[in-house]
Amino acid sequence: MTNVLPAPRRRSELTDFLRARRARLSPQDVGLAPGLRRRTAGLRREEVAQLAGVGVTWYTWLEQGRPINASVQVLDAVARTLRLDDVERAHLYRLADVPALAPDPEVSGVPAAVQEILDSLGQLPGMVINARYDVIANNRAHANLIRDWHSVPCEARNVLWCCFSDPEVSTRFPNFEDEAPHMVATLRGFSAQHLDEPGWTDFISRLSARSATFASLWERHDVATPGVRVKHFRHPVVGDLRFTSTSMAVLGTPEHRLVVYTPHDEQTRAKLPLPGPAGS
Repeated sequence: MTNVLPAPRRRSELTDFLRARRARLSPQDVGLAPGLRRRTAGLRREEVAQLAGVGVTWYTWLEQGRPINASVQVLDAVARTLRLDDVERAHLYRLADVPALAPDPEVSGVPAAVQEILDSLGQLPGMVINARYDVIANNRAHANLIRDWHSVPCEARNVLWCCFSDPEVSTRFPNFEDEAPHMVATLRGFSAQHLDEPGWTDFISRLSARSATFASLWERHDVATPGVRVKHFRHPVVGDLRFTSTSMAVLGTPEHRLVVYTPHDEQTRAKLPLPGPAGS
């Protein structure tokens, strides 16, 4: 369990940390003239504030450990100004009582038992996703379902990113226009628990910039919860498929859900198991 420092101790540590990081930088390091009559080495508070684009009084209060509200965006600006690395940046968030960076879903993975459940589904496509629609794990049937969605290998491993950022994907998801509002509303519903997390704010900002459709749906502020849905897919070999998508919570892994696709009609059932890429 992570130890949480009491507020007075945390603020004291924040003061010492920011002073030490400020002292290790010279004006030349950040493109400023050295100036005269510097009593101590390092940057002045007003220089850090100017470079970070924040008020001198606000930065002074931050460094003094006063109980002020610090947003992720402002702390990021301070971190960039002080040339903090990822570890130091996460430390700054903790000391400022701001949620740290979300763990990489690729690294977190799923317990072996959950992966075994996925694999035991056989011809039924299944995956585990988190609240942000990152694909944490899937089975071979699911991989065969979404084969060849991209003209290049998929690096995002995020359902929303793939669907909204790549026009090619929408051609494989015939009822995407019907499903898209519900998916974004579900993301919005979960986002209330992640308002200050850089992983979430950065993802939403980048996807909004990439897709006007996503940005428009996001601005509607609709909210929804996961549920049973009917999803249409267009497989490159067997053609159109209709699945009932059922989401189930994975206990022990907060906000992760197991999504299983079962045939919605007999035509889809007859096309299972789905063929994989040639040579697989």
